[in-house]
Amino acid sequence: MTPSATAPRTYRAGIVGCGAISRNHLEAFGALDNVQLVGVCDIDLDRARATARDWNVPHAVNTVDEILALGVDIVSVCTPHPTHEEVVVKVAAAGVHVLCEKPIATRIESAERMVTACEEAGVQFGALFQRRFWPAAQRIRSAIDDGTLGRPLMAQCSVMLHRAPEYYNRDAWRGTWENDGGGVLMTQAIHQIDLLQWYLGDVSEVYGKVNTYRHGDYIEVEDSATAVITFTSGAMATLEASTAVSPNLGIQLRITGETGASASLTEFPEGSDGRLDLWAVGERITVEPVHPEGVEPNVDLSTINGQLIPHHTSQVRDFVQALDAGSEPAITGKDALKSLRILLAVYESSRTGVPVRFAGAEASPGVEIPADVVTRVPAEAAG
Repeated sequence: MTPSATAPRTYRAGIVGCGAISRNHLEAFGALDNVQLVGVCDIDLDRARATARDWNVPHAVNTVDEILALGVDIVSVCTPHPTHEEVVVKVAAAGVHVLCEKPIATRIESAERMVTACEEAGVQFGALFQRRFWPAAQRIRSAIDDGTLGRPLMAQCSVMLHRAPEYYNRDAWRGTWENDGGGVLMTQAIHQIDLLQWYLGDVSEVYGKVNTYRHGDYIEVEDSATAVITFTSGAMATLEASTAVSPNLGIQLRITGETGASASLTEFPEGSDGRLDLWAVGERITVEPVHPEGVEPNVDLSTINGQLIPHHTSQVRDFVQALDAGSEPAITGKDALKSLRILLAVYESSRTGVPVRFAGAEASPGVEIPADVVTRVPAEAAG
């Protein structure tokens, strides 16, 4: 019997970087029937071998060239932030599709080179922002599109998290401008910045301040930030973010649309599925507690990452389905570049003390964001 010409394709996948977040990619690829995980890679070969053994992966290597030599179709990039560009560009040049953990880079020009490399190579470039795949987050997006909320006018976002000193001391690169690229904005609140731009659209102006209130003895970067964000639609949003909170208060994002209706998305405890704690539509308000009694507020990183695995899986599945369809995935490198521009604009605004106006945007007087905006905030700007 002749096999069907339309039989589903099986993709060969590899993972570069065997740190904590690699578990989510191992689980996600393992959950898909049409993906075969053929290799893992880490500069620490012993760690790569241990990962391969624990997850029954055939090959463990310690260079990107070696992972590419396995004939992979997809590579997931799970290395520290500043190393993403080198890996993504090399993978794209080999004609291999790439999924990259957030942030895709710590500088604008680096992220732009990554996007360009993938476009020129004709490969898909996906960026991991798995919280978009929460059913509650999707419901808000649908309520915007179907007119229940309509065009968003106002948003409030609060990212008030707990991080202990051990979190920053666990890895030498954490909490440094050179290797982490930033603090709470770059590593935690970037997820909510992605949701804001997904819901409210392109940004025209950012005015913000950053500071380090609690963790200054062992990190260089900010542990707290505030910002006012104006969008090209005229919508406005406020953002507050901190890792200096104890106990952890979790994350809330509220949207009010042109119909007057409002919806609020809560992640508490951190890492749990987002849920609608407020649905105010028509003449009725439906609410549930933001902070239910008896819930442990401070959750360790491995638990947070573990609870996000189903949504990592949903995003990886979407990426593979996009390859089958010859279309773009739900979240692209270009989307990730938008979020990076917004958070870097907060740093630049804090450094200069004036709003950052995005090129081509009609907004109040300020400064245009430079293409090479530096994330290294001077001490006087960081408080």
